[in-house]
Amino acid sequence: MSLSMTMIACNYVSTQTGVMLFMSLAFFGKGFGALGWTVIADTSPKGLVGLNGGLFNLIGNMAGVTTPIIIGYIVKRTGSFHDALIFVGATALLAIIAYLPIVGEIKRVEMNPALIQGTGV
Repeated sequence: MSLSMTMIACNYVSTQTGVMLFMSLAFFGKGFGALGWTVIADTSPKGLVGLNGGLFNLIGNMAGVTTPIIIGYIVKRTGSFHDALIFVGATALLAIIAYLPIVGEIKRVEMNPALIQGTGV
């Protein structure tokens, strides 16, 4: 996620090569850190991997809908992508700061098999 924050540097370079370098670095960092499905598969109760995966996709897709709207509003208001790049970098920074307190130790959650099958309370 720290590599994805390099996108902000695009605001301060004046060449297309520099922008491409920083954007490439940012997208590499984003892709390298996108291990969500691995964590879901390793930590979800065995009978709830699909449900947790669906919830994970729902939240990710909500971000995919709201982020372009927010960026469009920023660009319309300011007339440039300068603040939009800062917004994207700031969300990466928030993800870094929030990761440990929210996620904590990564380990499989065990559940009562009757709850997984829907037969118990």
